[in-house]
Amino acid sequence: MAFAVLSSIFIDKPKMLGYNGYMQKNDIVELEISGVTLQGDGIARLDGVVVFVPGVCPGDVVRALILKVKPNCAFGKCLAILSPAPQRVDASCAVFPRCGGCAFRCLAYCLELQIKEQEARETLRRIGGIEAPVRPILGAAQPDRYRNKAMMPLAMDADGHICGGFYTRGSHRVVRAEDCQLQPEAFLKLSAVVCQWAQDYGCTVYDETTGKGLLRHIYLRQAQEGAQIMVCLVINGQGVPRADVLIKRLRAAHTTVKSILLNHNTDDTNVILGARETLLWGKEYISEMLCGLKFALSPQAFFQVNPAQAQRLYALAGEYAGLTGTQRVLDLYCGTGAVGLTMAARCAELVGVEVAPQAVENAKQNAQANEIANARFLCMDAQAAARRLAAEDWRPDVVLADPPRKGCEPELLETIAQMRPARMVYISCDPATLARDLALLAQLGYTTEEITPVDMFPRTGHVECVAKLTRTA
Repeated sequence: MAFAVLSSIFIDKPKMLGYNGYMQKNDIVELEISGVTLQGDGIARLDGVVVFVPGVCPGDVVRALILKVKPNCAFGKCLAILSPAPQRVDASCAVFPRCGGCAFRCLAYCLELQIKEQEARETLRRIGGIEAPVRPILGAAQPDRYRNKAMMPLAMDADGHICGGFYTRGSHRVVRAEDCQLQPEAFLKLSAVVCQWAQDYGCTVYDETTGKGLLRHIYLRQAQEGAQIMVCLVINGQGVPRADVLIKRLRAAHTTVKSILLNHNTDDTNVILGARETLLWGKEYISEMLCGLKFALSPQAFFQVNPAQAQRLYALAGEYAGLTGTQRVLDLYCGTGAVGLTMAARCAELVGVEVAPQAVENAKQNAQANEIANARFLCMDAQAAARRLAAEDWRPDVVLADPPRKGCEPELLETIAQMRPARMVYISCDPATLARDLALLAQLGYTTEEITPVDMFPRTGHVECVAKLTRTA
């Protein structure tokens, strides 16, 4: 089955809208959905213009209300499904698509995987001219209840009650969530306990417009190892009323709660976490196992939110690295060291680079906890670290790169090429920036041998890709 994705939509001759005979705001129209964007907006055409409608499935025929008309596209809201697509499924969520968490809640998972794989292929070809083989996407065995972390903003509902939920897409309006199919069931139960305690003891909720109010977010982490849960309350202040009651209620609600903390964020910012925590009860961290290694998870520590898929991604990265025990490995943007440390037993030396000081400390602790002696970590910008290692004449045989969504700076890729590693493994969370960087690496003498998309975040619009490159010049 072929799908239209956003990157494939081109309008030959946009029509001027808003006049008689053309689509206008508040029109009610019938649309046949031909495709879907990675943001979960269905794609239809009417009067030669693309119309985007959230919460629908390719193949649906819908009645839609036109909300906004622009010169070359329009936006609508689904009022009714007139004829459901064969691969439409029950969303099983009371707040979809108002909540911004899921893009593909109403699609069969097999269709979601096809859309993501096609988007990766087309983006790589269109932006980077990449013709390397793209393996079938690695889908998740369990597309629901996979997240081990949730950050739930707090708000006042229409009845004046404190509630937790998730932001609507593109805004900071909180949609109250009684459940979330991406989260463990325990998370919503514990968030309800926090909200009831806050209501009972007169806590205020943080208001972004005024900078006032105590409670900002409920932050939860779960480790499968020993079924441990961390509850962290992000506050705009130094303490909370009746912390003893909060502790008692959380422990009674779920026996696997092992850590209860406050995170202090008093800055006027939309960054969720502040720099400091206070331990209220239990341990300062919980422990997780991944690829046979033990990792300590503090509130600030980066860790993949889908451990099952992370193991598959790391195994794939190890396969692409092709280590035999003699190579030097440079792990750029290493975070808490998870990717590189899973390969440490198969290389001679591992150097990890990360700009966040707390992450570097976590990486060092993780190496020590797993008795890994051939790894060291540098706390600096990836470009500066690459220059420093090159100046030391320390040259890697394999480079791992797992950059943020914006990808790698051109100067960094040029420095890597000057170090002349035999292989490079590039892990990307954005096919577009990956395509751009692979094109530049091709100019620098590195051929992309193969790419595998990995669905790390089922039901959302995100798709990861792992690329294998070899030096050919």
